[in-house]
Amino acid sequence: MTHRITRRGALGLAGGIAGTVLAAPALHAQAGWPNGPIRIVVPFAPGGSTDAVARLVSPGLTQRLGQSVVVENRSGAAGSIGTEVVAHAKPDGQTWLLTFDSHAVMPALLPSLPFDLTRDLDPVMLIGGAPYVIATKPDKPYHTLADLVNAAKARPDAVSYGSTGNGTIGHLTMMLLQQRTGTKMPHIAYRGGGLAVNDTVAGHVDVMIGSAALLAPHISGGSLRAIAQFGPSRLPGLAQVQTGEEAGFPGLLAEAWWGVFAPAGTPAPIVARVNAALRESLNEERARKMMEETQQARLVLSSPAELKTFVDGQMETWGQVVRDNAIRAD
Repeated sequence: MTHRITRRGALGLAGGIAGTVLAAPALHAQAGWPNGPIRIVVPFAPGGSTDAVARLVSPGLTQRLGQSVVVENRSGAAGSIGTEVVAHAKPDGQTWLLTFDSHAVMPALLPSLPFDLTRDLDPVMLIGGAPYVIATKPDKPYHTLADLVNAAKARPDAVSYGSTGNGTIGHLTMMLLQQRTGTKMPHIAYRGGGLAVNDTVAGHVDVMIGSAALLAPHISGGSLRAIAQFGPSRLPGLAQVQTGEEAGFPGLLAEAWWGVFAPAGTPAPIVARVNAALRESLNEERARKMMEETQQARLVLSSPAELKTFVDGQMETWGQVVRDNAIRAD
């Protein structure tokens, strides 16, 4: 069988050769990389879930990349300080960002950011997500999402809810729920999950919303009862609890998630290598078990393109809620 090279084919071949020449610097960068310690910037304080995930993957990355991987916490301003460090870092593969769901809300909450999330950062991987959960003290009269909504309709501005902070995904989820049901519920914004849990357990607030990782120990221990979860499917540990969609709210999804980003312009071969190293590290039995049991996470381990699509959707959804309700960061 004879294969003829047509004019179109010749042009394609020439383009391919030119592309190879243009890709040479990126391939060269990959060949000499990594050339020193690699840092993962976490834009939050030590002790939170994002810090825990970064420290979980760093040993596996060190092993697979052949250089020490150091976690650097740069907290403040709703995660924007650490994010800016990476956005303005040299795109040489030595600096990476591992961040949380608040990343997608930042542009709407903080419109004067000194960087652009889309322009200044390249996606690497969506690690996974854990659903937001509404929980209450067991002696409260709310057993389902319908119970909560009906009570809020019967007593406007009386049924209170707590969240882990103003402008968090939990807070925005409750604002979206109120918009869709025509209810009004007073919001108590706590500075951290521990304080919100304590007041909910004590009955000082009717319900609270937080990630499954935050609430699971208290639900399994009996001090809180889950009434709704907002993932795409039920968590194994909350198999008896309806999702938002099952409760009659199609499209009402809210997950805590962890993603990895690089400074814009980081060579694609290096991004691909880190993506593969993350995937291998998180597929180790110990790491997978930690993510699924401690963080209550649904592992995704996405491609860079899939993370971009996901974050674009999150920015559109939650940014609209922020703008509709004129919400500002604490």
